Amino acid sequence: MLWRFRMSEEQFDGKFEFLEHTADVYIRSFGVSMQEAFENAALAMFETITKTSQVSQKEEEIITVEAEDYYALLYNWLETLLVNSETKGMLYSKFQITDWVETADLFKITAHVWGEKFRPDKHTQKVAVKAVTYHLMIVMCEKEGNVVLEFILDI
Repeated sequence: MLWRFRMSEEQFDGKFEFLEHTADVYIRSFGVSMQEAFENAALAMFETITKTSQVSQKEEEIITVEAEDYYALLYNWLETLLVNSETKGMLYSKFQITDWVETADLFKITAHVWGEKFRPDKHTQKVAVKAVTYHLMIVMCEKEGNVVLEFILDI
């Protein structure tokens, strides 16, 4: 039996969508650049966890992630945000990649992320995300320059 993760009444037109999956959360994010698609992937992950519209952008953090290819970079980006969220008790609602480096053997991003500490009286709890997975992960650059990312969150 397939189920579709129910997004809140908030609209995220053109940023991401939830796809059908048997047990986990399957996300497709979009962007006019790789950076924007990665930012929207992060927003989608936190929208899975809570209503991001309820998360104030009180605290700013700078995160640097590197990997050997786009797939590993997407995984490391989301996993780093998830680990930070868990270990620091943070929820994030805004993501801005400020530096993107690609060489023959290194992909590296630096991003500013904004959010606040989780407060049960303020933040709606949706689904706990256990991990990011490589299963069915897709990184696709279309001819028009648009980027589509697909990935699964283990819940």
